[in-house]
Amino acid sequence: MEKKKIFDDLQSRINQIIDSSPVKDIEKNVRAMITQALSRLDVVTREEFDLQAMTISQLREQIIILQTRLAALEKKVPPSDDRTV
Repeated sequence: MEKKKIFDDLQSRINQIIDSSPVKDIEKNVRAMITQALSRLDVVTREEFDLQAMTISQLREQIIILQTRLAALEKKVPPSDDRTV
């Protein structure tokens, strides 16, 4: 148990040093710069992307269904000589 206490104490001291060092400030500044740069880009959130991907998937399924129905209807209609569309 003594070793665990030593490691916990060491970890606590390292965390205190990091919290009081410029590392935290640098990390905050880098995060702020990245956030600012990303806000200027025309990007979407993961949630928006997933929603659009789901919508596209559903639309593809509907297109396949409609193509199948159209093909079945085209088989029922006899071809005509007048091919004006």
